[in-house]
Parts: sequence; C-alpha cells; structure tokens
Amino acid sequence: MRKIVLAAAVAGSAFALAACSETADSAADTADAMAADVEANTEAAADVAGEAADTVAEVAGEAADTVAEAADEAAAAAEAVAE
Repeated sequence: MRKIVLAAAVAGSAFALAACSETADSAADTADAMAADVEANTEAAADVAGEAADTVAEVAGEAADTVAEAADEAAAAAEAVAE
C-alpha cells in the first residue's frame, strides 16, 4: 500500500514538473516573440522618423526657395516703381 502511495506521489510530481517545464517553454517563446515585436516596432518607428525628417527638410528647402523668389519679385517691383 505504501509503495502505491509513493508511486502515485512520484507520478504526480513528474506530471507537475512536466507542466511547469511546458509553461516555462511557452513563457520563453512568448518572451522571444515579444522581443521580436519590440525590435520590429522600434525599427519601423526609426524608419518613419527618418522619412519625416527628410520630408521636413524638403519642405523647408521649398519654402526657402519660394521666399527667395518672392523677395526677388518684390525687389524687381520696387525697382520698377522707383524708375
């Protein structure tokens, strides 16, 4: 009778360890997936920020060109009025 109880206890412990091991593996897989997601999101955010910076630089350059053209036109108009 004692051997049966002892065998049942050992079997229960083995099942418990197996369940914990499976849970640990699942947790490790989940952590790896989360880390990959964070890395991908970080790279995507960096790409978006780079594209935004490029767009801002392009728009600023166009604005500077427009201002320079307007200044040239205003100077030409003022010169025409002065004559």
